[in-house]
Order: sequence, then C-alpha cells, then structure tokens
Amino acid sequence: MSHFPLTTEYLMQQAPALFTQEPHNEASDKYHFVSTIDIINEIKSFDWYPTSVQQSSVKDENKEGYQRHLVRFRHFDDLLTPKENAVELLLFNSHDRTTAFSISVGIFRFVCANGLVIADDVFESYKIKHIGDRDNDVATAIANITNFKPQLEKKIEIFSSITLSQREKESFAISSIPLRFDKHLQINHTDLLIPHREEDETDDLYTVLNVIQENLLRGNISGINKDTGRRFTSKELTSISRDGDVNKGLWSIAERIAFIKQPDIQIAA
Repeated sequence: MSHFPLTTEYLMQQAPALFTQEPHNEASDKYHFVSTIDIINEIKSFDWYPTSVQQSSVKDENKEGYQRHLVRFRHFDDLLTPKENAVELLLFNSHDRTTAFSISVGIFRFVCANGLVIADDVFESYKIKHIGDRDNDVATAIANITNFKPQLEKKIEIFSSITLSQREKESFAISSIPLRFDKHLQINHTDLLIPHREEDETDDLYTVLNVIQENLLRGNISGINKDTGRRFTSKELTSISRDGDVNKGLWSIAERIAFIKQPDIQIAA
C-alpha cells in the first residue's frame, strides 16, 4: 500500500490484467467488456487515485491476463493531508466472467497498514454488469461514495468510543472464527485478540475489530484439524474474494456489537 498514487508503469508491472483490451474467448457475444484501465483513468478524473493493486493467480494459464483484480483508491484530500484512517474506493473487476465490475467502500488504517472492506448492508456495493450501457455509472458510484465518506468517518468515531469488556472481546473473536476457518478446524479464539503493536493494546471496538482482522488475514494462527488430529498454522489470506468476505463479515459483527452497546445511536445511518 502506497501513500502516493501508483504510476501507470507500476500498475502494468503488478497487474497486467488491468490493461487487457478484450474479454476472454469464453465470454458470450452479449458480454459487455469494461476495460479496467479506462475506468481507473475515469476515477482519477474525480480526484481519487490508485494506491494499491492486487491480481489473483490463475490455475488455467489460458486465463492469465483476464483474472480477477482489485484496485484501491484514496481521495486527493487524504493523500494531501493523511489521517489515521482513510476512506477508500475499491474497484473489483475481471475479464473472464468471474467478477462483475463493482465499486465498494473500504478503510485504510495507517498504524497497521490494514485495509477493511465495508459490509454491503452498510454501504451497498455499486455493481456494473458487463452487459448493456454503463454511461454515467462510474460518476454515480463515485458521487455516492464521496457523499458517504463523512458518515463513515463518523462511524469510526462511534466504534472508537465504545469500550469492550474482556468477555465481549472474546465473544467478538468467537463470532469471527467461521469467517476464516471451517468447522473441522479448531483454534483458540484468544489468539485472534493478540495485538501486534503497542497502539493496539486498547479495548475500544474499532481497535479490537482491526486486531482480529489482522490476525485472521495475516495468518500464523495455530490450531488442530479435528478430522485428522493434526496441528496446522494458518497462512496469509491472499484471495481477493475471501479477503473481502472476511472483512465484510467482521464489519457486520462490529455493527451488531455497536448497536447492542449503544442502541440509542443509529449506527448504520
């Protein structure tokens, strides 16, 4: 994750699929191709700049250059004057029919270099199918996200103001386990609450959310496979789709906790 906009050369080096100019040959004639690099350039015209890029690996070499990819953008104001938490725009796309072009919302937390993805029930992802006319779709999506930005910043303040007891923190961790681990994989939930830096040794909901997220995504969590009796250590989660699902699930749990702790506040507003 860069604190400055990524160059076109860097994007080409890290994710060639962004520059593909035609769909995979398995796509139907009705498939409406959306060139990712064209969308990136359009998004930049609204003062959102790419700061991170990720491209999925492929098992079928025939689909190299057409696979799922993710680009994160940060607004000019946040690049000019960085804050502890920056609201991000997330662009998902592929050219092999596996992923429709969509724009979502995320948060970048500088202290741990983690990127959260906001649950769809808080801010509905703006999906643009590869079929039909897409005139003004990008402009509409960016306008919606820009308008939502102050509300999300306020939501972070609310989460940060809510203190969790040890038992509540453990309940959060237990609820998060199925987001990453199958039923036959058993881990100690308290391992998900171990902070990796001094700044995270606090008990507010927002920090606990980020600690659990970091442990789930970065791996190195030990456990036992109940079916085989063998021990395992989780690896870093690199799948774009699974990463998003885990993040959205964690945010939804945090929303529910916030509503329980402070029901007088309209958390999702």
